[in-house]
Amino acid sequence: MFASHGVKVKGVEVRNDICTIINHGGTHIIEPGLQEKVRDVVKSGMLSVSTKISHCDSYIIAVPTPLTLDKRADLSYVLAAASEVAGVIRKGDLVILESTVPPRCTEDKLIPKIEQSGLKAGTDFMVAYCPERVLPGQIIHELKHNSRIIGGIDRVSAEAARDLYAAFVEGEMYLTDIITAEMCKLMENTFRDVNIALANELAKLCERLGINAWEVIKYANKHPRVNLHQPGPGVGGHCIGVDPWFLVEMAPDIARLIGLARRTNDSMPHYVYSRIRGILRHGGKVVLLGCTYKPDVDDMRESPIMKLYELLEGDEEIETVVTDPFADGYNVDVYEALKGADLAVLGVHHSAYKELDLNRMKVVMRSANILDTRNFFDPDKVRNAGFNYYLLGCGDNK
Repeated sequence: MFASHGVKVKGVEVRNDICTIINHGGTHIIEPGLQEKVRDVVKSGMLSVSTKISHCDSYIIAVPTPLTLDKRADLSYVLAAASEVAGVIRKGDLVILESTVPPRCTEDKLIPKIEQSGLKAGTDFMVAYCPERVLPGQIIHELKHNSRIIGGIDRVSAEAARDLYAAFVEGEMYLTDIITAEMCKLMENTFRDVNIALANELAKLCERLGINAWEVIKYANKHPRVNLHQPGPGVGGHCIGVDPWFLVEMAPDIARLIGLARRTNDSMPHYVYSRIRGILRHGGKVVLLGCTYKPDVDDMRESPIMKLYELLEGDEEIETVVTDPFADGYNVDVYEALKGADLAVLGVHHSAYKELDLNRMKVVMRSANILDTRNFFDPDKVRNAGFNYYLLGCGDNK
C-alpha cells in the first residue's frame, strides 16, 4: 500500500523463499487484489525485499506475537526486530510498532532494546504504536478506509506516524498515547471474544432446552440495543483467540471475565467433538468440511477445526478426513473425501460449499448425516435430500 502510493519500501523477511517470491512480483498468501499490487510495485522498483535490514527513514515492525504454552505473549520476534532496527537507526528516524502486544510493551520492552543503539527515544528518534485493523479477504480496502489509532511517545512522534500513514489512509486517524493505543487494540478483539463466548454459552443452553439458538439470536437482535454474536466450533486466527490472554497475563486477578470467555471459546472444539460422538455412538468416518480459521481465506492460524481434527484423530473408533479448497495439503475433492463417510461436519462456511450437490453427497456417503456448526445450510433442503440434519446450538434435530 505504501509502495503503490509513492513511498519507497524495503521489506525485511527472514525467509529466503518468501523474499524470492515477492521480488519476482508474486505473493505467498491469498488476498484479493494483492497479487496485482505487488507485481506492479516490484516492477516499478518501489518495493524490494531482503533478509537484511538497511537504513530507512521509518521502520514499521509487524511481526507475530504468538502465545507460549502457558498462555503468555511471546515477544521474541518483536525484540529481535527491535535489535535489527537498533543496528541501523539514525537521529530523526521514526519507529512504529504494529504488532499486537501487552500494554506497556512498546515503552518497557521495545524502546529499551532500540536505545541500545545509543540514541534516546523522544529525543533522537520518534516512536509510535499503530495497530492494524483489517479483515483477511478485505485487507486492501480496509487498510485504506478504516480509521486508525496512533499512539505516540510524544505528540511529535504521533504526528509523524500520522503523516506517514496519510500516504494512503483515507479513514480518520486518532492520536493518543502509546499505552492507550495498545489497550484499544486488545479491547477491540476482547470485546468480540467475550461476545462470542456468550453466544457459545447460549448455544449450549438452547441445546439443553430443546430450542434453536440461531432463532433466539435473530429475534433478540431485533432489540435496538442488542447485538448478540454467533456461536461456532471455536475462535481462530491470530487476533481474537490470542489477544485477550495478554490482558489475563497482565492482571489475572482483574481480567476474570476475559479469562473465562477465552476458556469458553477454547472449549468449543471439545464440545463439537462430544456432539459428533453423540451422533456416531459406535464410531465411523467423519469428514470435516473446511479447516481454515475463517471462510474464503487460506489462513490456518489457531484454527478451531484443526483442534477438533486432533481430538478426532485421537479417537480409535473414528476415521477422519479433512477437505478445504483453500488449505494446502487438504485441497482434495470433496466428494472423494465423502466416500464411505458417516458424518459430514460443516466447520468453515466457505462460499463454495453453497454449491455442494446434496444428492451426490448422499450417494457416496455410507450414512446420511450432516452436522452444521455455522447455521450455513438450508435445513429443509438438507432433510429433503434424505439427510439427518444436526445444528450446533439447536436442541431440536428431528
